[in-house]
Amino acid sequence: VRWMMYWIVFALFMTMETFTDLLISWLPFYYEVKMAFVIWLLSPYTRGASLLYRRFVHPTLARREKDIDAFLVRARERGYETALSFGKRGLNLAATAAVQAATKSQGALAGRLRSFSMHDLRSLPEQA
Repeated sequence: VRWMMYWIVFALFMTMETFTDLLISWLPFYYEVKMAFVIWLLSPYTRGASLLYRRFVHPTLARREKDIDAFLVRARERGYETALSFGKRGLNLAATAAVQAATKSQGALAGRLRSFSMHDLRSLPEQA
């Protein structure tokens, strides 16, 4: 549970850091403070990630639990529909490509088949 709390808080921190780095990375000791914050999150003595998770993240998730569940249901349905759509589209493309390849190479295939005449087949050595 402690590691789960850490990774959730750390992921949120990394998401926010992406935007804040652009704005405040010029401040003196910014990177040192950021490193100290990550150590504070990770330390078993300070339990920073657990503190932040229990005080901020968990209450927010608990308040929005129904919205999150509804979003997950919609995402699952859309994912299934999208997978079916891509599957159908892929099969249609493969069938079209196969038909086009067959029609383009029909002349070459017919020429190949014509080259095997009865004379060629009779000249093969007979096997007992």
